[in-house]
Amino acid sequence: MAKDVRARRSAALATPTDLGANATKELTGALNILLADVYALYLKTKNFHWHMSGPHFRDYHLLLDDQATQIDAMTDVIAERVRKLGGSTIRSIGHIKRLQRVLDNDADYVTPHDMLAELREDNKTLTTHMRTLHEVCDEHGDIATASLIENWIDESEQRMWFLFETGRRTDG
Repeated sequence: MAKDVRARRSAALATPTDLGANATKELTGALNILLADVYALYLKTKNFHWHMSGPHFRDYHLLLDDQATQIDAMTDVIAERVRKLGGSTIRSIGHIKRLQRVLDNDADYVTPHDMLAELREDNKTLTTHMRTLHEVCDEHGDIATASLIENWIDESEQRMWFLFETGRRTDG
């Protein structure tokens, strides 16, 4: 009986897919990197939300909370997409750290304007990476993942726009 339990625990995940092994490997690898970036961006957005200060505190605090909620909503969908394609996904904070391209910000103090600018650039970079991943999806005929990415790009562009307009300094 112990042998059966060990065999089940070490059994490979063999989710059926009509995509080839190379497509599955390439797509799930890229999706896991995207997932790491999304987690890193989520945590940075919450960090800035928690540490916001200044005369526009309430507006910025609420904006970043809304954006963090939107970013967090992507995580489960990405991870489940990896599993649907037959891959395994991120298992720990350490795994995220090894894959993430979005840089952490552990500074003791960041000005509100710098927070907005940094998040705008991070969302822009995330959008660029998603466009590249969309091309990989197109190469392998993965229209389901491509469709999800199209929506996430639109959401990311909206976050960039809001962060740009909110952080824009005017003379008047």
